[in-house]
Amino acid sequence: MNQDLGLSSIVDIIERLAFRIERQSDQILLEQLGIGFSQYKILHVLEANPRFKQKQIAKILGQTEASVSRQMKLMRISGVIVSTINPDHRREHLTTLTVKGIKIRDAANNSLQKLHTSIIGEMSDKKQRRIEETLMSLYVKI
Repeated sequence: MNQDLGLSSIVDIIERLAFRIERQSDQILLEQLGIGFSQYKILHVLEANPRFKQKQIAKILGQTEASVSRQMKLMRISGVIVSTINPDHRREHLTTLTVKGIKIRDAANNSLQKLHTSIIGEMSDKKQRRIEETLMSLYVKI
């Protein structure tokens, strides 16, 4: 790597790389499955905990609550998720993936795995581990 590369250049490269990967992920998911990358991320959060409220999901994903609400509405309309009243706490809603949602999530996982393999799959295992360790050391500082 160029020794003259300043910190702002490194951060800029990371930001551009993240943006390009997210954009490619979004394009693939839209073309193949009719969902966006934002919806895909919401599916993963809901799968982990159907009790999360939209505000919590927004915080976890770094999105606005309005954006999450809009995406969840689209997913309910298309039958990807369903919201029901929690029988134990009548004021709480549980949002879960439908069978269709699970199938879409699984297909999305496969599509994204192929994309990610095409991006880094040809790197040696050693190089992949070095990059992962470097990025994780940065990530834990944030």
